[in-house]
Amino acid sequence: MEKKAKNKLKKLALVSHGLDKQKSSSPRRANRMRLADFIRENSQQIVSEWAAFARTLTPVADDMTPLALRDHILEILAFIVRDIESPQTSSEQKQKSQGKKEKDSTPTAAETHAALRLAGGFDIDQMVSEYRALRASVIKLWAKTNAQMSNADIIDLTRFNESIDQELAESVSHYTKKVSYSKDLFVGILSHDLRSPLNVISMSAQLMLNMGALNKKEALNERQTMLATQIFESTSRIITLINDLLDVTRARFGSGLPIIRSSMDIGFVSRQLVNEMRAAYPMRIINLEVSGDLKGKWDKARIGQVFSNLIGNAVQYSFKDSSIDVAVKGDPEAIQLSVHNEGVPISPQKTEVLFDALTRAAIDEGDHPDAINLGLGLYITKEIVVSHGGTIDVTSSEEDGTTFTARFPR
Repeated sequence: MEKKAKNKLKKLALVSHGLDKQKSSSPRRANRMRLADFIRENSQQIVSEWAAFARTLTPVADDMTPLALRDHILEILAFIVRDIESPQTSSEQKQKSQGKKEKDSTPTAAETHAALRLAGGFDIDQMVSEYRALRASVIKLWAKTNAQMSNADIIDLTRFNESIDQELAESVSHYTKKVSYSKDLFVGILSHDLRSPLNVISMSAQLMLNMGALNKKEALNERQTMLATQIFESTSRIITLINDLLDVTRARFGSGLPIIRSSMDIGFVSRQLVNEMRAAYPMRIINLEVSGDLKGKWDKARIGQVFSNLIGNAVQYSFKDSSIDVAVKGDPEAIQLSVHNEGVPISPQKTEVLFDALTRAAIDEGDHPDAINLGLGLYITKEIVVSHGGTIDVTSSEEDGTTFTARFPR
């Protein structure tokens, strides 16, 4: 591939050399080097600078061979040379600047470069920085040979920037398409290939427990009951985690969390969820205060997630002998949900990133041995509130405790 690109540059050099001889009208003009000629004659130096810059993009470039770092750069340069020297109308230039230039179905060098960089572990910012480095390198090296720019040089420079922008646009577009495909594949595996067999395992364990409870002849002994219960509870936690990962994937890749609004009473949901949490944590005191008009149109299941996540978070990070206070208040414009607990205060630094994915509020993991998780709950909670057009914040201090407050517009 690299050899073919070199041959293309050589052929273009021969053609251009013949044209330049015909166009040169003075010794001064003959000594000046047009940008396309400069790229052809200095392609090795340009490629070396490109590879040297790519080598700095660690850690992904640490184990890459020089050939891998230089992939398709000569073909990209060959395209730029052809594009600079090809005739172009003002209409064609406008289409190109707006990204409307038609391309054939075969993958371009820029697209192949994007695919290889993605496979090599480069993120999109690193790939874009390669094009910035290429642009800067060519202009810097060429400027050294041309102390003064002529009108023809300015036109060449404009055409060069247009070509770089086109190659960059093709690389970014192809990269994002590949990432989007990977995201869809990931979501598909999570939602079907993993969740389906886990549901079967969970239902089988639950059926074993139910059959043993209903039929004395098939009753499980104490150890069998314990094992079946562990299977059921563990698969339930994994299914919950998969659902959380699906929500995070949808939110972080721009599609947002799906919200299905319907008429509901948040007061009823709050009582239901608080009762469930009391059953799950019988040793904890969970108070509930409900007031105002709490009827409206929201996503009932998603609102339930918010209650569950915030109350569960309060249980996890509060002092064992303290109570948790849940308040739901309705006013003409919105519903306000607050969850308060007494515990180790959250530092201002952690408050700033508390609603980001993969973060946790625990100051000392030894204080919360059951709190080992991916830190997705508060991120998902924030996305649900935002998807409803609402806001969520947190205040935390040693004197007043920690309070999460979410507002859902009507």
